[in-house]
Amino acid sequence: MELAPVSIRWKLSLQLSLVFTAFVAAVIVGLCVYGAMVLSPNLTMSARLSSAIADAVFRTEAGRLAVRDTPELDLIKKQNEKLWYVVATPDGETITYGSVPVPFAGLVGQVHLFRVGDIRGASYTDEIASIDSIATGGGEVRVMFGSISGDGWPIIAVLKSIYPVYLPLLALAPPLVFLVVPRIVRRTLAGLNDVVRRSTEIDPRRLGSRLPVEKVPQEVAPLVSGFNDALDRLEHEIEARQRFLIDAAHELRTPIAIMQTRIEGMADSPTKQRLLKNIARLGETAEQLLDFERNEQTKGENTTVDLVALAKQVVGDFAPLAIAAGYEISFESDADNVERLGNEAALKSALGNLVRNAIDHGGNSGLIAISVSATGEIVVADEGPGIPADLQELVFQPFYRVTPRNTGAGLGLSLVKQIVANHGGQVAIESGPGGTRFSIAI
Repeated sequence: MELAPVSIRWKLSLQLSLVFTAFVAAVIVGLCVYGAMVLSPNLTMSARLSSAIADAVFRTEAGRLAVRDTPELDLIKKQNEKLWYVVATPDGETITYGSVPVPFAGLVGQVHLFRVGDIRGASYTDEIASIDSIATGGGEVRVMFGSISGDGWPIIAVLKSIYPVYLPLLALAPPLVFLVVPRIVRRTLAGLNDVVRRSTEIDPRRLGSRLPVEKVPQEVAPLVSGFNDALDRLEHEIEARQRFLIDAAHELRTPIAIMQTRIEGMADSPTKQRLLKNIARLGETAEQLLDFERNEQTKGENTTVDLVALAKQVVGDFAPLAIAAGYEISFESDADNVERLGNEAALKSALGNLVRNAIDHGGNSGLIAISVSATGEIVVADEGPGIPADLQELVFQPFYRVTPRNTGAGLGLSLVKQIVANHGGQVAIESGPGGTRFSIAI
């Protein structure tokens, strides 16, 4: 099963969404790595210790600051035997636990002056101290701590701490890309959409059609130009074929006329009659070939045509031939006039071919009825033997004949279909044992 083509807008949207999301994720990870390198190694335990101290700090009945031994705080102390911390209120009240390293001992009385801090980098010590502000049951306190071992990667701690920033960004980025990119692509490919629309209007029977290249993207312009070049080459070939067929048909007229003259001068005999019929068939073929090419070259020359008047004229032209062949012929119209835009000569040729077809295949008896409806439908019906259902579509193919005949090249109905198609109409056939009905809808 052939897969449907993927929309370039949605394909670009998906790819850009993935690229943008991957880029944002890479930036976030990079910033976290940088933050882990710059921030204190105590970062991985800072949140845990702060939470434990927040639960442990309280005020005594006398209103003094105190720290109780909670299970979490005891666990942290057991896991970090060298842990030390200083808890200070904003007004300078202080509680100390553990052995404060000498480099930081002088800061014990100053802890209340800091809200947050990271103290490290001195050349004479590897000790690191961190300061956090914590809301507790005993009020806000500032805690300076150190000698604590982290139980995770600092980058994970950074990611956990800044998730309110990057999670909304990652969540909103793909939908925004899917909303914005299709609009951008649609504007960018607006010229290409015009090319697609114009390409569906190209008709091999209408020369001169080209695709516009002015507004298409630079990357697509060579493809459009190549397509136009191909159309140029095809048109040159079509024009060469038309010239050849017209010249050939014209050249055939002279030897056909000469042969007909010589045969007519022969004594009457069955051979003479057969030759005359063959010459007539050859002449009709040449004329129909000329009709094909005239129709191709004049299909754009449209004027206002009265279908009623045109049908009356065709009936008048073919009535003597139909009566001589044994038919009755009738004409009727639902309106006095029905006007359409078209090529009068071509439409007259199409209707004439239908009437001639009825004369040739109607069984030389019965009625040939031509009618024009107010909607512009022209009908030619006969009472002949009809056309088998499996052959009805084949009659419109060039050089196809339902039964071999001495005259007729099998081009008449094909020319009818071509002319009607050039006028944007349709030709239909209904046939059975009671006769055949051809209709043209313009």
